[in-house]
Amino acid sequence: MNIFTLTKAATVALALAVSGCTAPSTNSGPDIVEVAQSAGSFETLVAAVSAAGLVETLQGPGPYTVFAPTDEAFAALPPGTVEDLLKPENRDTLTAILTYHVVPGRAEAADLAGRRVSVLTANGGKLRINGTHGVRVNDARVVTADVAASNGVIHVIDKVLLP
Repeated sequence: MNIFTLTKAATVALALAVSGCTAPSTNSGPDIVEVAQSAGSFETLVAAVSAAGLVETLQGPGPYTVFAPTDEAFAALPPGTVEDLLKPENRDTLTAILTYHVVPGRAEAADLAGRRVSVLTANGGKLRINGTHGVRVNDARVVTADVAASNGVIHVIDKVLLP
């Protein structure tokens, strides 16, 4: 790894760390779950977050960066996948998938633009973010960036990320 790549990675890591250390927002506006519920394009995601028991966590102080797949992204999974994941016996798998979409701290598009980095997710996995031509997260494309919530930010993606 060359010094330029290390410097870029350190800069983004520092930005994520600093944003994660800021005081929780005192804004009483909608939290991540409420924003997702009101958007109308995250019904599957909201149902999955509820089935996994993550609603309270994502309504917590954060801040969080959530890469949120649309209903269309979930629909593109093989037939029966979502239904199977929503079964109580698959809660651990569902939780692992959902927490793979969450990065502790607040990372806005400007923090990612022009950079290629790996970041740790809430489940301990790594996401590869490429912000050199738009923003891609692993093989998903960010279609809408910087959707604000009182406890973080949502980036809408076009695919479900699998750990």
